[in-house]
Amino acid sequence: MSVIIRKSLLELIFSGAFMKRWNDKLRPMELVEVDKQAHKMIVAWLLFLLNSRDMDVARKRALGESIVEGGLFDYLYRLVITDIKPPVFYRIKENPDDYRTLTNWVLQQLRPRIMPLGEDFLTRMNDYLMQPEDKGLARRILHAAHLYASYSEFKLLKSINRMDHELTEIEESFVARLDSMRDLEGVSELLDEDNNVLGGFARMCGRLRFQKRWSQTPRVPETSVLGHMFIVAAYSWFFSMEVGACRARRQNNFFSGLFHDLPELLTRDIISPVKGASQEIGDLIHEYEIRELNRVVLRPLKEGGYSEIADRLEYLLGLEVGSEFKATVCRDGEIVVAAESQMAGEYNQDSLDPKDGPLLKVCDSLAAYIEAHTALKNGISSDQLHQALFRIRSRYNEIPVVSGVQVSALLADFD
Repeated sequence: MSVIIRKSLLELIFSGAFMKRWNDKLRPMELVEVDKQAHKMIVAWLLFLLNSRDMDVARKRALGESIVEGGLFDYLYRLVITDIKPPVFYRIKENPDDYRTLTNWVLQQLRPRIMPLGEDFLTRMNDYLMQPEDKGLARRILHAAHLYASYSEFKLLKSINRMDHELTEIEESFVARLDSMRDLEGVSELLDEDNNVLGGFARMCGRLRFQKRWSQTPRVPETSVLGHMFIVAAYSWFFSMEVGACRARRQNNFFSGLFHDLPELLTRDIISPVKGASQEIGDLIHEYEIRELNRVVLRPLKEGGYSEIADRLEYLLGLEVGSEFKATVCRDGEIVVAAESQMAGEYNQDSLDPKDGPLLKVCDSLAAYIEAHTALKNGISSDQLHQALFRIRSRYNEIPVVSGVQVSALLADFD
């Protein structure tokens, strides 16, 4: 069965922007599921690179695939059970029959929306969710990343919930469980984030939850730059499945989506009309982003002994070719810009490490379209939102198919 991405799946992935976390605690800001998932997958990527250093290419690709798919399976599951408090959920997991009953119900709820992804995807998701006792490397990396991202949220709440009787127990649980995973390379550094460049980088990425997109436009829900990056990453993965991307291309597309707005740590979310006001302004902003990215992120990683992470970030962000939205491959040790037709043909092979920039741009635009469309549907009337929908529709009416994705037909489903 071929994979066909539909509106319902895109909206399901976006729905994590509505889902509140730590809903029984006093919160300095709303914490939502999609932000936590983004932070989790960023940390999972860091641990993936560090723990696959000595693997051959095939094993590394297989591990990357398992981490991305496992993260998406966890997220889809969480979208259904997000209101169950963790202690209750852990008690359910201790009883195999109860856990199986709950998981079967979750899969029934998800099935209508994820069926277009094909029976193979459904089977892999079922196998993954039905085996929570699996202690393979991918599952352990995801679990460590989950604990780190959740603990990061907890530390935001800690100072204003001092009278909460659960506070000490929750923190001790996080620390003990993360401590037990120090055999994974990188976990010790994450726990010592004040004195280590890797931990500092992971914490810095989490700060993107503070930056709201469309900051001058009221919206429901508000989305952060952090959550938006995860939504784009998930879209990139599923559209890569639809167009038959090879394993390396799928992973590169996902992780490019996960980091594509990383420079906004340094510039904030500059809206498209400002960036596009003139070539000079666009070039000035881009030049500032790259200079600060090197100063604040890439150079410290390289000087701290994490050159492979910095180098990979440079490739995912398209720094050598001037944009993350250009298609690239690595040929004979050089990064080469590729034509769209080549990505679907001769360059669609793992050995070339392909990355689909135009597909990433489609996913970025679709995420922005759904943000605006959802806000309007929820009763927020704004010229900026209407103009954004018009701009995106107009662009893909002129170019209806990009990288094999029928973008204009997909947008027509939202009318």
